[in-house]
Amino acid sequence: MTDLFAAAAPCQFALPIIGQTSARDVSIEQVGNKAYNLMRMSEGGLAVPPAFVLTTDFCCSYEGRGRQLAPRVEASLRCGVAILEQATNRHFGGSRRPLLVSVRSGAAVSMPGMLHTILNIGLNDVTVPGLLRATGDPTFVWDTYRRFIQTYAEVVDGCRPDPFEAEIAEALARDAVPAIDELDVAARRTVVRRLQDVYYSLTHHPFPQDPIDQLTHAIESVLQSWSAPRAVDYRRLAGLDDRAGTAVTVQTMVFGNMGMNSGSGVGFTRDPATGEDRLYLDFLLDAQGEDIVAGRHAADESDELIAAVPGLARRLQHVRNRLEALFHDAQDFEFTVEDGALWMLQTRDAKRTPLAALRIACDLVEEGLIDANTAVQRLDEYDLDTISTTYLDTNLAPIGRGIPAGNGVATGPAALSVATAQRLASRGNAVILLRDNATTDDITGLAVCAGLVTIHGSRTSHAAVVARQLNVVSVVGCRDLSIQTSRERARFGDHEIAEGDVITIDGNRGLVFEGQIPARIERPTTLIERVRSWQTSEATGQPEIGTTPRS
Repeated sequence: MTDLFAAAAPCQFALPIIGQTSARDVSIEQVGNKAYNLMRMSEGGLAVPPAFVLTTDFCCSYEGRGRQLAPRVEASLRCGVAILEQATNRHFGGSRRPLLVSVRSGAAVSMPGMLHTILNIGLNDVTVPGLLRATGDPTFVWDTYRRFIQTYAEVVDGCRPDPFEAEIAEALARDAVPAIDELDVAARRTVVRRLQDVYYSLTHHPFPQDPIDQLTHAIESVLQSWSAPRAVDYRRLAGLDDRAGTAVTVQTMVFGNMGMNSGSGVGFTRDPATGEDRLYLDFLLDAQGEDIVAGRHAADESDELIAAVPGLARRLQHVRNRLEALFHDAQDFEFTVEDGALWMLQTRDAKRTPLAALRIACDLVEEGLIDANTAVQRLDEYDLDTISTTYLDTNLAPIGRGIPAGNGVATGPAALSVATAQRLASRGNAVILLRDNATTDDITGLAVCAGLVTIHGSRTSHAAVVARQLNVVSVVGCRDLSIQTSRERARFGDHEIAEGDVITIDGNRGLVFEGQIPARIERPTTLIERVRSWQTSEATGQPEIGTTPRS
């Protein structure tokens, strides 16, 4: 086994190949959770874009070399890319049918949103005309190039987003339109050229045009993100090994931003807040996946948008059933619809609240997907005696409304920054963090908070996923909220509060109230008693009736 890839093959450095390599021939520790599950989905009959994987050994080698890439990396990448070119009949850097790829992180234990992902690699001034010829869609092409420049600048070069956002804001003002997707083709092309100028002014070199250079630097950025503060903080909170490293998946791009028959989404096969047996989905038309998971866009009309794509609702139900049959647990999955075709980009065991963990374990036993012993093992990390849900019984009018993203009720002083949240929490307060966009950079703040309210974002953003895992009551997409950090003030509509004022949030209904509101507590006693009976049966060696897993 080389330090780059998990196995040798006709092309020595280009395995494992998703779509060709069986998950039985590799381990999750080698290829990471993301790639391993992509292989299993592919073998299970779900559509997965072709990809190759740099193993966790590669990351460990990178760290061991003082964060230097091995000398033969470029040759190895060219070999892997050649396999993708053969699989797709496209050419990386080509002027006619260009191949574009994404670079995605994937540790053995999933770390939602903590490591880097970069999309649309391979776009440059040569491949843009080729993509225009191949698709006949200049709106899509210039949108994709603009996205790539912004992401590459922020992730690879560490540029601040503000100068790029300012340039876009100027373009919107110039054309008197409210959003970038309303710019015409000429304006989009102009934005791209101006963003390239911004990039040069910040980095002192032109935007890179060599696709292999783009790919190499993107991979190195993903490897560096393993040691980024938020990733280190997450591993500390989750008790994960700092030495394990991340794999890197280089995957053929599929595009959700190709018009109104395309889109991107994140789904949970069961409600991760309550455990209810229902699909829990966020979906945006004409969008790429980062639009949802980065927490910058609301997705509160997902059902209507899914219905707009013929047959998509039915296919997502099939995906849900197939994933639970394959993995025997609730899954958190990412998908892209490209011109009506559904592609799977990721699945992992869903992060969930303690209440959801309890209900899901009991339901999976009832459905025969797992046995009682497995359910007991999965609930081992939870204190059953503390699992409960709080509810508000009030006729008071809320001061704010948003999208419920983490069930329960939380009351405490409002904090407008992570530093303030940590200071208030150190005094024993149950803090409510108010943010424009919750990001995974807020992990240390989320870890000490009882509640989270955001102006933007969706309930399946990475930050919302982590908040639920930490059992933080959450309301996202609260458009009534505006924050003035400099004045230590926030407003919910016409209602102003100061930082430190007490508010109550209802994560069951997505409401925000002034002051402390009395709440009632309910415990899922029937479910708890069922698990207690399984624990007793396990201790006495008695078999539990009716818990044979389905095949």
